[in-house]
Amino acid sequence: MLTKTVAVDLNPATREVVTGTELFAREVGSRLQAAAPELRWRFFASRPHAGVGADLTVVPFPRLWSQVRLPLALARARADLLFVPSHVVPFAWPGKVLTVVHDLAFERYPRAYSPTERAYLQLTTRWAARRCKVLIADSESTKADLVDLYGVKPERIRVVPLGGGEQVARETAPPSRLAELGLSGTFVLQVGRIEKRKNQEAALAAVERLDGVTLAVAGPERDWAMAARLSVSPKCRVLGRVDQPTLELLYQHAAAVVVPSLYEGFGLPVLEAMTRGKVVVAAATSSLPEVGGDAVLYVDHPENLEALAAALTKALGDKELRAKLTAAARERAATFTWDRCAAGIVAVIRELVA
Repeated sequence: MLTKTVAVDLNPATREVVTGTELFAREVGSRLQAAAPELRWRFFASRPHAGVGADLTVVPFPRLWSQVRLPLALARARADLLFVPSHVVPFAWPGKVLTVVHDLAFERYPRAYSPTERAYLQLTTRWAARRCKVLIADSESTKADLVDLYGVKPERIRVVPLGGGEQVARETAPPSRLAELGLSGTFVLQVGRIEKRKNQEAALAAVERLDGVTLAVAGPERDWAMAARLSVSPKCRVLGRVDQPTLELLYQHAAAVVVPSLYEGFGLPVLEAMTRGKVVVAAATSSLPEVGGDAVLYVDHPENLEALAAALTKALGDKELRAKLTAAARERAATFTWDRCAAGIVAVIRELVA
């Protein structure tokens, strides 16, 4: 039997700014070869990157790399399947293709995107839904969105949860860094881009109802107006994008982590907090209960500020509950590993190239 060749678009893994999509590409891309050594793997990107963990074939191109340059490289590689870790499937690639749809936030919350961004995401995601025989979704919530919004038949969708729950040694910034960030005393942490969908304003409004508690918001400022509104509150510290050691320090010292998102495709901030044994208060929306299970304290309506404040009060003050949630969080997080994620993706790839 001839060895099948699987090409992988690892371009997202080479970006300097790492969000969930880039992290997913790096973690899964570095594990595919070990997960399926019987396949011939070819990893493509437009630029080199030392942290990718895979043997990259670098094919530079200034613009529209995935639509123009990648199909040319694939033709020469004679790939039996193209795997795209995010939903941008080349229009010019005629062969078998598999992609991962991480969320349809641009459909559920269109105002969080510019018209150009939303049009591009709609075009590429609808094309992926039409073009791929099988799709991967990283949650049952995203699968349901694909069925409800795009009419994809459920039997065409495989759900493969993300990883990140492994216990690993992490470098942590010195405690003096907290003072540099303006944090002293009790603080609640929210991690993620500042934008309407992440609902930081609700988190702050809830924290402002609590005595002696500050909200620390770590993440890039996508919505500048919202960031400005948060910054004027004496009970909020808008930290912007922080490096990983600083983020580890924030997790270590946060009294709780709050995730009042209106919508999440998977909910990596919940998993990251659980992995570190943090008490998490989250909205019971979209995919978040799939990740948190019984290890998270939920609020049914993330814009119910009184309920959110009450949940935070309980999370901060109930010692018995805190101990229970800390133990449950680490135990549940351990079930979400990148090895398991890569194995799930490889199972779908084998199904398609068989």
